[in-house]
Amino acid sequence: MAHETEAALGDTATTPVFRDWRYSVDLEGIGWAVFDREGQSANALGTRPLEELAAIVALAEEGARARTLTGLVIISGKEKGFIVGADINEFDGFTSEFEVIERLRPVLALFDRIENLPVPVVAAIHGVCVGGGLELALACHYRIATRDEKTRVGFPEVKLGIFPGWHGTVRSIRQAGPVAAMQAMLTGSMIGASRARGMGLIDQLVASPDMLRWAARKAILQKRKAKPAGLAKSLLARWPARTLLVKKMRDATAKKVREDHYPSPFRLIDLFELHGGDPEALKAAETRYFAPLLVSDTSRNLRRVFKLSELLKAQAPKKQAWRPLRVHVIGAGTMGADIAGWCVANGMEATLQDLSDEVIAKGIKAQGRVLKRRFKTKAALAAAKARLIADAAGDGIVHADVIIEAIVERLDVKQELFKSLEGRIKPDALLATNTSSLEIEAIAEPLADPGRLIGIHFFNPVAQMPLVEVVRGAQSREEEVLKGATFVTAIGKFPLITKSVPGFLVNRVLAPYMMEAMARIEKGEEKERIDEAARAFGMPMGPIELADTVGLDVCAHVGRILGLSPEGSHLDRLVAAKKLGKKTGEGFYVWKDGKPDKGFKDYTPLELERFGRILIEPLIRESERALADGVVESADLVDAGVIFGTGFAPFRGGPLHYKASLEARDTVPAEAAE
Repeated sequence: MAHETEAALGDTATTPVFRDWRYSVDLEGIGWAVFDREGQSANALGTRPLEELAAIVALAEEGARARTLTGLVIISGKEKGFIVGADINEFDGFTSEFEVIERLRPVLALFDRIENLPVPVVAAIHGVCVGGGLELALACHYRIATRDEKTRVGFPEVKLGIFPGWHGTVRSIRQAGPVAAMQAMLTGSMIGASRARGMGLIDQLVASPDMLRWAARKAILQKRKAKPAGLAKSLLARWPARTLLVKKMRDATAKKVREDHYPSPFRLIDLFELHGGDPEALKAAETRYFAPLLVSDTSRNLRRVFKLSELLKAQAPKKQAWRPLRVHVIGAGTMGADIAGWCVANGMEATLQDLSDEVIAKGIKAQGRVLKRRFKTKAALAAAKARLIADAAGDGIVHADVIIEAIVERLDVKQELFKSLEGRIKPDALLATNTSSLEIEAIAEPLADPGRLIGIHFFNPVAQMPLVEVVRGAQSREEEVLKGATFVTAIGKFPLITKSVPGFLVNRVLAPYMMEAMARIEKGEEKERIDEAARAFGMPMGPIELADTVGLDVCAHVGRILGLSPEGSHLDRLVAAKKLGKKTGEGFYVWKDGKPDKGFKDYTPLELERFGRILIEPLIRESERALADGVVESADLVDAGVIFGTGFAPFRGGPLHYKASLEARDTVPAEAAE
């Protein structure tokens, strides 16, 4: 298969029929390669698109030799993006490093051919240009992008357990220098167009997409070529500066992730350390370091997590006439204000209501940090702040497309509120409660049309937690549930449609895990050992630290709802003493400067590994029960909800997937294992 692909990529004997590209040469001899992948909403570089690109490059080479081609422009035919990277669906077909290396060889040769074309090659970029898309752009001679908030570049490969494997390491370091390029690859962060130009990844910016073709034409005719990073930046790739740089990178990365959980950034640092001073050596070594990562369990599971995120987004219908533009939030406490602020950060108008003007003002002021992170210019920030409106009288209710209640967790108060709202809202407005503990059916009971009410359950902190549970009560109409999912995706979150049961999905599976960990403290287990074992398993923080962070009063409340919190427990005693965790400065831990004081405890890795697997068992058991009870529709959705709602170790692929993997490993015949 790999050899067939390689032959196809190099074949110039026949004129190809394109399905994913359009190619034409204009009167000025400029070749226009328009990437518009057939049947897909976004462009991804799979086998067929790469084969067709190779055929276009062959035509360009022929035109350059005949002096009939003055240049080549690579541009997207999709309105919303350039190239989203390689087609990761094809990654799962690789079972060995040899297969990966064989598949990479023709792609690397193709990109080298693009780079070596004797005529100018320009990448004209609008929208997302990431991963393999950015690697392709860097193989071009010059890069023009729109100065638009939708235009972003980056190397997200580290989030898939790999790093750039189409010589993106070499070319990004050449253009941006080792510091900026390595930071981009190690973090996987998205980079705005203006910043990318400052780094050297982009050479020119234009105001709008309709200016791209004209700018690309001008760049071709003027034979523009990108300048590599200056000498001062380039020297950092050489010894001894590289040694110091590598140490800083390794220390910074180790503070964020564990090498045994996420090896790819550490292998990238190793690659740079050994070969970063020699571009040709770096090129040759990149594939050797990349191949084992791609076929690792970590990468397979992280690719699974990406697909789970797509599964969550797919719960919102693609073609729905209803569009949420205005949101009204009732309750300006921390959660309500954060919901309103996040909606504004994602382009909506939000009115915020509460009984107290002072509470509303405090809630609005608290959103300043989120809005400043999202909007970089004074004008954009001022416009965003103008869309967050104090509304003590509730005037925004009649205009809102979405009304979200986030008030006190009392059934009678919520019932009275929704009954008063019912006659005032627009006929197609979405009516939702952010309750975390009350049944949707009970809240909706007094309504003349109870089918309108759903749950939209956010997690704290709203800006950081990617998941939102869209809760279907027994009375909720499917139309309203789908509106809820549409709203959640519109504000950049992942919707998880769940049944209205105590705890929904996330709190239901998280509570037994936390409560059993607390019960171990009652029996004399060290809280530090519990937390460190959970982190060794891959959880972002241990269950005891998590309880302190959430608030012990909240934990006790959820525990009572689910029947998991025994009277007179250590948790109850702490709550009675007003030691509620981080927010009061003391809970299970004493908190100093926002961090728990754990002191120093020395545990062996093997001890922690075994204990971590034991600690996580209650979460896995409850995940299985939730699936059996139909809280969500599938095992994949359980895994997705638990990963994005609790932080369950992504590199393990989700609790049910993790258990299935263990069971499969245990049943492998001895001869197969060898």
